Amino acid sequence: MKRVISIAEVKDLVGTEVGVSDWMSVPQSRIDLFADATDDHQFIHVDPERAKDTPFGGTIAHGFLTVSMLSAMHSEAVPGLREDNVGINYGFNKIRFMAPVPAGGRIRGRFFLKEARMRGPGMLMTTFDVTVEIDGGKKPALTASWMTIIQFDPKDVPGA
Repeated sequence: MKRVISIAEVKDLVGTEVGVSDWMSVPQSRIDLFADATDDHQFIHVDPERAKDTPFGGTIAHGFLTVSMLSAMHSEAVPGLREDNVGINYGFNKIRFMAPVPAGGRIRGRFFLKEARMRGPGMLMTTFDVTVEIDGGKKPALTASWMTIIQFDPKDVPGA
């Protein structure tokens, strides 16, 4: 069962790893759907035969596909909030693509809460240091500093 906390408790988690997602599969079909959605059909992603002759030995996921999967990993791994709220992507301070994710591979996210601060009434900004690991990989797929904003009704959180 997923852990649930109040917004007031978030600050107590700063400086800790707050969650690790389950492994998520990245089959060729997911890569192909992402290619269709983004019009990025570079052969390294969608042509398994041609990609055999690359240093990767086969197709690899788009880096941006891996980034886009952070939301699902976050939803699964990071404690939920009791209060009604809306989570919004604010941006990234840094993203580094460290290793390709092979088609058919599995990835998971590790979330370290670096900062949590009020940005205004009913707005909590969080910054996560995120690592996306590749099952069996020596290097992570990516590392990132990811900022989100949680909007909530301040009357639901005393002192917020």
